[in-house]
Amino acid sequence: MTTPTSRVICDITISADGFSAGLDQTEERPFGDDGGDGSGAGLHAWMFDTPDENRAEIDRLNTAGAFIMGRNMFGPVRGAWDRRWSGWWGGDPPFHAPVFVLTHHAREPQPMDGGTTYHFVTDGIAAALEQARTAAGDSDVTVLGGATTINQYLAAGLIHKLRLHIAPLTLGAGTRLFEGVPPLHLEQLTSRAASRVTHVTYRVST
Repeated sequence: MTTPTSRVICDITISADGFSAGLDQTEERPFGDDGGDGSGAGLHAWMFDTPDENRAEIDRLNTAGAFIMGRNMFGPVRGAWDRRWSGWWGGDPPFHAPVFVLTHHAREPQPMDGGTTYHFVTDGIAAALEQARTAAGDSDVTVLGGATTINQYLAAGLIHKLRLHIAPLTLGAGTRLFEGVPPLHLEQLTSRAASRVTHVTYRVST
């Protein structure tokens, strides 16, 4: 059996002060106190208000062979799966590949339209990555977030490349990228400014 050679990439939007979401997240306000209505509209204006400026970065978001996300990114349900929830993205999510969701509560895989299947992993980040790499083969694995999940992978030395989309706003508090992560060496590979965002790509080494 050959060992998958996929790279592990993080792709996340953060505020200028490093937060991917504000405090007090709820189902109605999934990004919490984000300076607006809690929908993350300010953070993600680069994707939805100025997509033509950022077409290359948008098109690259969902090109991995498999994805990993935390349960908080998947949805607002906490504890046991006491109601049906199939993600924020509707019946045909944009991933079109296996998505491995970190959770403490077991659940059967959830197939969706368009080739996405959510797999629920209860035995930690290494197990999720092993499954994602097997599914991706030689394609990349993208850790989508949120920041808490990415921080776990960074702290474990498992991320090869960071793609950060830095929005020109501050949140002041919330879920912060790099929180609790040991010092890293980041080699800047690319940087591009647009009207609503600065895209920066780093290679990661410890």
